[in-house]
Amino acid sequence: MGPTRRSPSLLLVSLAAALLLFAPRAAWAAPDAFTEALARGPVYAALAALVGGLLVSLTPCVYPMIAVTVSVFGARQARSRWEGAALSLAFVAGIVAMFVPLGVLAGLSGSMFGAVLQNRWVLVGIALLFLALAASMFGAFELALPSGLTNRLAQLGGIGYKGAFALGLACGLIASPCTGPVLTGILTWIAKERSAPLGAAAMGAFALGLGIPFFLVGTFAIQLPKSGRWMVHVKSTLGIVLVVVALHFLGTAFPQLTSWLRPGPVVYGVAAALVVLGLLFGAVHRDFAEIGAAVKVAKGTGIVFASAGAFALVTALATPSATLSWWSGDVEAARAEALRSGRPLLIDFTAAWCGACKQLDRETFAAPSVQPEISRFVAVKVDATNDEDPKVEATLERYGVVGLPTVLIFDSEGREAIRYTDFVPPGQFLEAIRRIN
Repeated sequence: MGPTRRSPSLLLVSLAAALLLFAPRAAWAAPDAFTEALARGPVYAALAALVGGLLVSLTPCVYPMIAVTVSVFGARQARSRWEGAALSLAFVAGIVAMFVPLGVLAGLSGSMFGAVLQNRWVLVGIALLFLALAASMFGAFELALPSGLTNRLAQLGGIGYKGAFALGLACGLIASPCTGPVLTGILTWIAKERSAPLGAAAMGAFALGLGIPFFLVGTFAIQLPKSGRWMVHVKSTLGIVLVVVALHFLGTAFPQLTSWLRPGPVVYGVAAALVVLGLLFGAVHRDFAEIGAAVKVAKGTGIVFASAGAFALVTALATPSATLSWWSGDVEAARAEALRSGRPLLIDFTAAWCGACKQLDRETFAAPSVQPEISRFVAVKVDATNDEDPKVEATLERYGVVGLPTVLIFDSEGREAIRYTDFVPPGQFLEAIRRIN
């Protein structure tokens, strides 16, 4: 009995350590987890959303109802494995149908997000929202639907393919107390990216992650480990991620908070040590519900250390090691200076919400091989975060910019030579600008 109970706990603690230490590089590199994943490509973003959905399925709001739900829509009574798989797929399709429209709506509403992010106090409000959601993950309060509504939704549809699909739709609502915190983060990211197709893909991946355990149990009659303390570990891991997201928004509102976090072995070492120390104190494996003030103090201290270390680590990793000397005037002044001096011109259209723009700054413009060559350009940035500003809107229209990132390169005679509308790696960029006279 002992080993069986401990193995999920040890697995989750190890998973938490791996996520907090190494996921920044792979998929959560920016503190707003999914922005950096998108900067690395849609596949990374989809994987991040998929993992988010899978983690949510292991929380106390969802995990205990997996076996019961599978029985309700008839997979347990299926005549063959194929029929069980088909019923399970219908159920997962219902979950997908529930969440994908939310992603589309978030992407379509993203046009309002740029102007909103110009307001420092809006960012503070978003940070406080994420801190509140993190507190719910740590057990400060419970988000729950009324029990009567939950029971009614659980009986929706009945046995069969239509019933399984309808129950999948309802599952999103039943699981809302635990999906809410993660879902808020993904929807915020989608709105920042302003893409309905990417929103649909991300929410589809999240829904698939949420549905994977249901599909496995319904198709293969897998016996899941019993509910237990390990689910608290999952919630604690999600809570720490939400704290890091909140710190990111605070850092965006008050840049002085992160100005000292520069790439380097000292920062990396201290940040990693804080994460490890936080885990040892009990950021993940302890529970505020345990008896004793010492446990609560250790858990709280661990959360502070782990969150601060993870935030420092991902911020340092996302910060360029070197920066260009950008033109200080507006884009027209920069263009006039380029023509006067006979130099080529580079215009970088960027925004605070643009993950690929940050990746260009960090990996391409700051690359040691690119810096000497790009120094012969007059380089100017256009901040299009507030695209409702008449001046910004006019500049975007003048240069035919329809999405971000957009990098325009003009030769010394003022002719447009190259236009990039996505991330371009340093080698490719260097080869291209070398041909510009």
